[in-house]
Amino acid sequence: MFVWVFHRLSGLLLIVLLGFKFLTSFFLMTKDQKPDWALVLHTNPLIDTLLIVLVVFHALYGLRTVIMDMGARREKLLFWVFTGLGVVFSAALLAVYFTRNY
Repeated sequence: MFVWVFHRLSGLLLIVLLGFKFLTSFFLMTKDQKPDWALVLHTNPLIDTLLIVLVVFHALYGLRTVIMDMGARREKLLFWVFTGLGVVFSAALLAVYFTRNY
C-alpha cells in the first residue's frame, strides 16, 4: 500500500517540480535582466535533490509494479530490493550532482 501511495504522490510532485524547472528556465532565457526569483528557484539544490530522489524511486517502483503485474509473487522481497537499489542510485546521483565542477 505504501508503494502505491508513494508512486502516485511522487508522480504528482514530479509534475509540479518539473513545471517549476521549465517555468524558471523560460524566464532565464531572456536577453533582458533575469528575475532573481527565477534564478533562485532554478538553482535551488533542494528542488534538484527532490527531483533526483523522486525520479529514481518513481522509476524503480514503477518497474516493481510492472514485474508484479507480470506474475511475480514476492512482493516484500521486490519492495526491499527496489528500495535498496533506489537508495544506491539516489546516493550515486546525488554524489555526482554535489561534486560537479561546471
